[in-house]
Amino acid sequence: MTTLDAARVPHPAPVRATRAHADRLVRTASTALLGCALLLVTTWWASDGGVTALGAWSTALTSVGQWTGLVASVLLLVQVLLMARLPLLEASWGQDRLVHLHRWVGFSSFTLMLAHIVLVTWGYAAGRLLETPGMLWQLVVDSPGMLLAAAGTVALVMVVVTSLRAARRRLRYESWHLMHLYAYLGVGLALPHQLWTGASFTSSPGRTLFWWSAWGTTAAAVLVWRVLLPLVRTLRHELVVAGVVHEAPDVVTVHLTGRHLHRMRVSPGQYFNWRFLDREGWTRANPYSISAAPDGRHLRVTIKHAGDGSSAASRLVPGSRVAVEGPYGRLTPRVRTRRKVALIGAGVGITPLRSLAEGMDYGPGEAVLLHRWTSEPLFAGELAHLAATRGLQVVDLPGRRRHPESWLGDAPLVDDTTLLHGWVPDLAERDVWVCGPAPWADAVRRSCLALGVPARRIHVESFGW
Repeated sequence: MTTLDAARVPHPAPVRATRAHADRLVRTASTALLGCALLLVTTWWASDGGVTALGAWSTALTSVGQWTGLVASVLLLVQVLLMARLPLLEASWGQDRLVHLHRWVGFSSFTLMLAHIVLVTWGYAAGRLLETPGMLWQLVVDSPGMLLAAAGTVALVMVVVTSLRAARRRLRYESWHLMHLYAYLGVGLALPHQLWTGASFTSSPGRTLFWWSAWGTTAAAVLVWRVLLPLVRTLRHELVVAGVVHEAPDVVTVHLTGRHLHRMRVSPGQYFNWRFLDREGWTRANPYSISAAPDGRHLRVTIKHAGDGSSAASRLVPGSRVAVEGPYGRLTPRVRTRRKVALIGAGVGITPLRSLAEGMDYGPGEAVLLHRWTSEPLFAGELAHLAATRGLQVVDLPGRRRHPESWLGDAPLVDDTTLLHGWVPDLAERDVWVCGPAPWADAVRRSCLALGVPARRIHVESFGW
């Protein structure tokens, strides 16, 4: 066990945190924009008599159902925008937080959408519960757009069910990803119902402009950032596999070359969604972090066998063509606010941290990397070279986790926080980057918080879908 001597670095000046402050402003502004949209549709609902209709049972059911439909419509578009890969949102929020928000907003919009269906139908049935199923059938058959909306609801139900944690544990990533695309179908099928039968959407020019702008902006964002830009980037850079290196029995590193890679705006620590085109299953993209700092001529990605797509990486041959989406992720120097940094990774989660250790600016004693591994460490020789040439301080943490609540392996019978303080006594003065499985990363985060690291300086990227 090695204790770091923080006194060797004489009070380094903090790095400029301009980008971090700008990102915080974008997060505040985007949250406020969502609040304004929800307030606007609620105001429209109230002005249409939504509040006064609460006086009678049947009209109250219909009125509350209309409000839940309006809010669900806003949230439905927001959940699509959160995953539309908008650069401003990606850079300011980070993919991990966007995925968390997407899940929360998605489940909320789905719940409100079901409430809308039940309450409006119940209200149209004059508040008589037993007549509600018949009224629902009548609405689906007779009302314009309702049959399409019903089909869209079925698609969204399938997406929500397969997004539950219990279901995701039983699904391969590739299968889950394919079924998740039905969300776009569900959202698209809901549009005709809203525009044909929803008076709250079309009763004034202002409302019509709002809703058409919201739908148009969302569709354009998906087409541009999820379809067009990845296609242009793939055609421009013509990435191909240059070689495959077996790092461990279940881990390979893929080296890639291409055209004009110096124009690809990629930072250490980021990841791409990769499609290796000359293999089975190329239509499904898999997210892998780059494992070396980009040099404008090559890219490198290290992949652990965890599914059909990742296991096929070991069979790639030089010359295989590659399509990419990205770069994505906020586990980069962009979030840095301090000269001194700590990098904490587990298993293949070391890959983005290894690229950060190579591509980040620091002096001897300013960067420490804690590397958790079970059987053998990845990049041991490369990390030793960075230690010798850059002054990176490497702390190896071998062995299986000693108990479920611990993020450490073979270690003395001392609590994790005390051990972390022994290895990095000045951790509270550092920015901390963490990458690994979600439960493990949560345990690391708790230790960092206990040692006085502010939450805003703990930058986490976990593997999960």
